[in-house]
Amino acid sequence: MDMLIKLYELESTLAYSNNEYQSIQNLEIRKPFGYESDETLNWVENNFSPRWKSETSIALHQNPTSCYLAFIEQKIAGFACFNSTALGMFGPTGVSAMYRGKGLGTALLLRCLLDMKSLGYAYAVIGGVGPSEFYSKMVNATKIPNSEPGIYQRITPTN
Repeated sequence: MDMLIKLYELESTLAYSNNEYQSIQNLEIRKPFGYESDETLNWVENNFSPRWKSETSIALHQNPTSCYLAFIEQKIAGFACFNSTALGMFGPTGVSAMYRGKGLGTALLLRCLLDMKSLGYAYAVIGGVGPSEFYSKMVNATKIPNSEPGIYQRITPTN
């Protein structure tokens, strides 16, 4: 299932309203530098999947990049991308298992969505959503009827 987010309703202060992640010591959320591409792609593949690595590669090689990273003590702890699978789509995104539940996913989501809004997008689509309740709660995302299997219909299982 896909979900829709009205970017024009997002407040620019929203990214800072979740104080949970702000209490993490030595946290930095930013777009990666070019020399961090290989490290980022290896991290995404090792922590998530080769397909997400491919989509992240697309985001990293756009100008400007459409990827954000969360670093804790200068090590990657999470990532989020947009305009990877298709223009106007958010994802992939993920946080290292040891940092889940601390607000990093929310912070990365909001950074991407506010970036999309600043680029002139009115809406963002999240394709193949897993945690729909999270997106509904955080950014008032709504389910798009008849959106399964959506853009990912050509994906075949891999070993």
